[in-house]
Amino acid sequence: MDQFTLNLIFVGASFALYIGIAIWARAGSTAEFYAAGRGIHPVTNGMATAADWMSAASFISMAGLIAFVGYDNSTYLMGWTGGYVLLALLLAPYLRKFGKFTVSEFIGDRFYSPTARMVAVICLIVASTTYVIGQMTGVGVAFGRFLEVSNTTGLLIGACVVFAYAVFGGMKGVTYTQVAQYCVLIMAYTIPAIFISLQLTGNPIPALGLFGEHQASGEPLLARLDQIVTDLGFNEYTAHNGDTVNMVLFTLSLMIGTAGLPHVIMRFFTVPRVADARWSAGWALVFIALLYLTAPAVGAMARLNITDLMWPEGTSGEAVAIEQIESDPAYDWMATWQTTGLLGWEDKNGDGRIQYYNDASPELQARAAENGWEGNELTNFNRDILVLANPEIANLPGWVIGLVAAGGLAAALSTAAGLLLAISSAVSHDLIKGAINPGISEKGELLSARIAMGVAIAVATYLGMNPPGFAAQTVALAFGLAAASIFPALMMGIFSTRINNVGAVSGMLAGLLVTLLYIFLHKGWFFIPDTNSFTDADPLLGTVQSTSFGAVGAAINFAVAYAVSLATKDTPQHIKDLVESVRIPRGAGTAQDH
Repeated sequence: MDQFTLNLIFVGASFALYIGIAIWARAGSTAEFYAAGRGIHPVTNGMATAADWMSAASFISMAGLIAFVGYDNSTYLMGWTGGYVLLALLLAPYLRKFGKFTVSEFIGDRFYSPTARMVAVICLIVASTTYVIGQMTGVGVAFGRFLEVSNTTGLLIGACVVFAYAVFGGMKGVTYTQVAQYCVLIMAYTIPAIFISLQLTGNPIPALGLFGEHQASGEPLLARLDQIVTDLGFNEYTAHNGDTVNMVLFTLSLMIGTAGLPHVIMRFFTVPRVADARWSAGWALVFIALLYLTAPAVGAMARLNITDLMWPEGTSGEAVAIEQIESDPAYDWMATWQTTGLLGWEDKNGDGRIQYYNDASPELQARAAENGWEGNELTNFNRDILVLANPEIANLPGWVIGLVAAGGLAAALSTAAGLLLAISSAVSHDLIKGAINPGISEKGELLSARIAMGVAIAVATYLGMNPPGFAAQTVALAFGLAAASIFPALMMGIFSTRINNVGAVSGMLAGLLVTLLYIFLHKGWFFIPDTNSFTDADPLLGTVQSTSFGAVGAAINFAVAYAVSLATKDTPQHIKDLVESVRIPRGAGTAQDH
């Protein structure tokens, strides 16, 4: 059986499972559409949260960014994991005790202002739409490769699939679908990693194999990798080479952005009790750790395998010949990925070989001149393809490649569905029912939610064709927007009675607008290519890149909110009493709807 047929079987079977679950658990009411009827078990909810959380950025893109940069991109691991702990400890239980459907509803009631609720809706839609762009980018990469079509065609196919099961199932259908997706994606991520770790180190546990010995050379695997990449003019893999200030701000931005992301927070509204919200968070962290502990090993081992393929005689020998790429089955993956437009090479000096090296390195320029090289000839290696191509690069069995195809799509689609639910809930429940038409029927509210979801899919698909970065980088921008706008409002809403409605609105608007402006100046206005004034290589504010600015935006939000609140009327007493009742766990056995 050929690989294409195997891919279709694995992807088709997984999709049939997801759509079947969505139909079985179809939402019949707004309570089921928004919060799954508040009847989800903590373990089930933890697994669904993990699937919702581990998006295309985690599954498809993160290991690729780590592989090609090394230690400096471990910030993705630290920021996302640390942020989840913040969310579990500081926000989830309190928001569940408040007992509303959406984050915007909490902000509107806590700050006793329809305006605050509407501003929160705007912040949520901006952050979630940016996040969906990253997911749709991953969907396009995965569908493009495994259906052997162009990236754009893959993106359009993926958008249709997301629409089919997210629109009909609502939160109830998506919850059970995400449980299935978690099982698929974690097997798809860990099984190839186990195979590759055994091949390279003899250790079946990738996280331990990363610090083990490289079987072929007998030296530590990371030492071997450091030697190879520095021989080719790249930075040492295990060393810190970037700017420390930007690294700290980026990690902080990811952390507090995680705690402000509405699609993850919504998951904690689906459990029966406040205690269940805490247990859900704990279980989700366990399920997330299975992938996050494996990702550094996946990145390092893939980088080593790629380099060995491009320099089969070692870095002191000859580069791989074009004839070998075209005839050796070990290189078939290159031709397959070339059709997607995400991998490319060019024999610039006409010597029949493809030299892969850092042509910007001063140390390599003398060697290049001596050997007649005319620049790096692996001209395109999109970071988002690495995990999906990893089993092929390591020459693993066809069924493993098919499983990874299903896993990559599960990761991208599960988070896309959760984000689209957050957007549709904000539009239908907060904007339409909360402000425009309070008397709308339940049937009308569900219809408006599904229309909003369809529009969001269309916008994200269009922008996903020309994303502002790799999937994980685009997602990092979304985290920055959530960090600068939603997270401070939630923290101040729970832990400070002094912040009033005017302060909260002023803070959210200041944080959102300043961060959005900084991102657009570096990534292009509304992410339109070539409309930017600065780049992340040469940023506007010192060394602070656009992906790191969310932490600065959050500080501006806090400062403005406190300054305005101190200069205006105090918070009413009944709101102070509400904050105390939410924050202090007296009688917190069962969360009540207000």
